[in-house]
Amino acid sequence: MKIPRDLTGTDLVKRLAKLGYATTRQTGSHLRLTSRVRGEHHLTIPLHDPLKLGTLAAILSVVATHHGITRDELLHTLFD
Repeated sequence: MKIPRDLTGTDLVKRLAKLGYATTRQTGSHLRLTSRVRGEHHLTIPLHDPLKLGTLAAILSVVATHHGITRDELLHTLFD
């Protein structure tokens, strides 16, 4: 599955909530998300519209690694 090209930071935050991520703080245009699933994990998400493709790819890779799944499996979980 291809990475969506028009995803906003706000939309990504809503989709990551499916995996147990919740906002813990905000500094300017960046949110910090924390998940306690499979151990504590923190992410920083820029609230840009749209997210740059490289930034989104890096975030998705880190989340997939933390959850022990491939990036393609993660994309199907978040976007299907």
